[in-house]
Amino acid sequence: MKGIYTTILLMLSNVFMTFAWYGHLQFKKISWLQQVGLVGVILISWGLALFEYIFQVPANKIGFEENGGPFSMFELKIIQEVISLVVFTLITVFIFRTDKLAWNHIIGFLLMVLAVYFIFKKW
Repeated sequence: MKGIYTTILLMLSNVFMTFAWYGHLQFKKISWLQQVGLVGVILISWGLALFEYIFQVPANKIGFEENGGPFSMFELKIIQEVISLVVFTLITVFIFRTDKLAWNHIIGFLLMVLAVYFIFKKW
C-alpha cells in the first residue's frame, strides 16, 4: 500500500512541478499574465513548487525502505523520473498543446522502461 501512496503522491508532485517549471512559458496565452515580469514569474513558480514539495517529500518519506516503504533511494529516483516524463508529456501534448508526440519520444520512453528494469533488477 505504501508503494501506491508513494506513486500517487509523486504523480501529484510532478503535475505541480511541470506547471512550476514550464507553465510560465504559456503566460502569453493568458491575457492577465502576459505582462508578468521575471520576478513575478519566479514568485509564481515558487508558489507552485511549494505544492510540488508538499507531495514529493512525503512520497519519498513513505516510500523509502528505511522508513518501512518498499523502495530503495535509486528505485524512488527512477520512479520519479518516469512519472515526471509521463506527466510532462501528457501536459505538454494535451494541455499546453505545444508539441506532438513523435517516434523518438516513444523510443526514449522505452529506454526509460529499460532503465526501470535494470534499477529494480536484483542481481
